[in-house]
Amino acid sequence: MNGSPVLVSGLAAIAGDYDAVICDVWGVVHDGVRAYAPAVEALTNFRKTRGRVVLLTNAPRPPAEIAESLRGFGVPDEAYDEIVSSGGSAREELVRRAHGASLKMMHIGPERDQPVFLDLDIELVGPDKAEVVLCTGLFDDDHETPDDYADTLKALKARELVMICANPDLYAPRAGVLVPCAGGIARAYEKIGGPVVYYGKPEPPIYETTIAAAGGKDQRILVIGDALETDMAGANVMGLDALFVAYGLHKDELGNLTNENLAALFARHRLKARAAVDVLKW
Repeated sequence: MNGSPVLVSGLAAIAGDYDAVICDVWGVVHDGVRAYAPAVEALTNFRKTRGRVVLLTNAPRPPAEIAESLRGFGVPDEAYDEIVSSGGSAREELVRRAHGASLKMMHIGPERDQPVFLDLDIELVGPDKAEVVLCTGLFDDDHETPDDYADTLKALKARELVMICANPDLYAPRAGVLVPCAGGIARAYEKIGGPVVYYGKPEPPIYETTIAAAGGKDQRILVIGDALETDMAGANVMGLDALFVAYGLHKDELGNLTNENLAALFARHRLKARAAVDVLKW
């Protein structure tokens, strides 16, 4: 596939061509512990000089919860206009499945993700009684891997339970270390024949919501992200230009940051992007 990204010095080099930005969060704006100051500056400058900034994240939490976390990391409200999250989309799906009645649900994920279904009429149950499964992550992503869930997934498959995956990411960086995400469990469930519904990047529905938040299809929109299978793939599916943040999820696979290595990386994954930067900066 032709369309390998060209290295640029920063967002300012191409910002004049766009009316809005859709930007990934974890690994681009913060590392799960603290904000990346150059990224915050870049997004703030884009808002001041060009147009809207919408943060699009596969975090399995509602936008209000994510905004609170961002403030804690040091990302000010002034850096963006709106947040769209896979957690918010998954919550809407749970409301639809409940049909106005109590929904028996099994939750795979840590307690911190429970705001996804907070205040909904949901009864948390085990696999023997569940009507649906919500996967937001691993219970202990510091020590577990998706392999630890093999027996649980077999029990779910025996009942052909649908798994709603509220974070399609396989990994996310936390303070420089990659930790496994819900997408890994969902992939393992699919591998044994389990039915999965994904909410988040790179699926088109969440991009349609995000494009509307960015001002609509008439806007010239740039997607910024560090993940090939979610950020870049989503941009490609939607026909949007993309800026690849190279020193993120794929830093080790990429090697030295050169146009030649970028071309090889994107060719392997059969994806394209307009440009690339080492880290998001103005």
